[in-house]
Amino acid sequence: MALVGGGRGLRYPRRVRLVIAKCSVDYVGRLSAHLPPATRLLMVKADGSVSIHADDRAYKPLNWMSPPCRLEEAPGVWRVVNKAGEELRITLEEIFQDTSYELGVDPGLRKDGVEAHLQELLAANPETLGEGFTLVRREYMTAIGPVDLLCRDANARAVAVEVKRRGEIDGVEQLTRYLELMNRDPLLAPVTGVFAAQEIKPQARVLATDRGIRCVVVDYDKLRGIERDELTLF
Repeated sequence: MALVGGGRGLRYPRRVRLVIAKCSVDYVGRLSAHLPPATRLLMVKADGSVSIHADDRAYKPLNWMSPPCRLEEAPGVWRVVNKAGEELRITLEEIFQDTSYELGVDPGLRKDGVEAHLQELLAANPETLGEGFTLVRREYMTAIGPVDLLCRDANARAVAVEVKRRGEIDGVEQLTRYLELMNRDPLLAPVTGVFAAQEIKPQARVLATDRGIRCVVVDYDKLRGIERDELTLF
């Protein structure tokens, strides 16, 4: 049995495991889903997540289980169970490749000049993100990379802020992973999330709202103290 996931008492290898296999997949939980037998990529990441991928999309898995969870391996079957008791059952018919790699700590995505400056401006003006907000620190480090800003709200609760020039789904996913990790820390939890960007795509807003993450559209020029030339009615 291999344990994955980061819950208390759990240990898992700090490496990514890639398995190419012919398999079928059943998800049993709030919703039920079935994937018929086919050749797929199974990925067990160092953060404890388990995901199943096909070869017909850029990055989104067919199905997945977020940490903390446990992976129980038996001949011909994997059982991935989360803390709510939901189960991802992977039935293996044939394994073509099973490899593991230690990737080390990722430095994270380097922001372009606008994003870096936007982060700096928001750090200097945290009340832009919410009334009573104060900055704890920039680039708060987690096991999977740095959160752009760690703040406290008016009630002194921790808030993780991800800053983007253009807010898209991958940014929401990134913040979700940070929140999952940070909420395991009893000194920080409960931690809420704010997704801040100059522009937020509708799909990203829907996903963020569904995950309890608040979206804030930021006026970059206003933060820089630049008045716009165009006339406004109000």
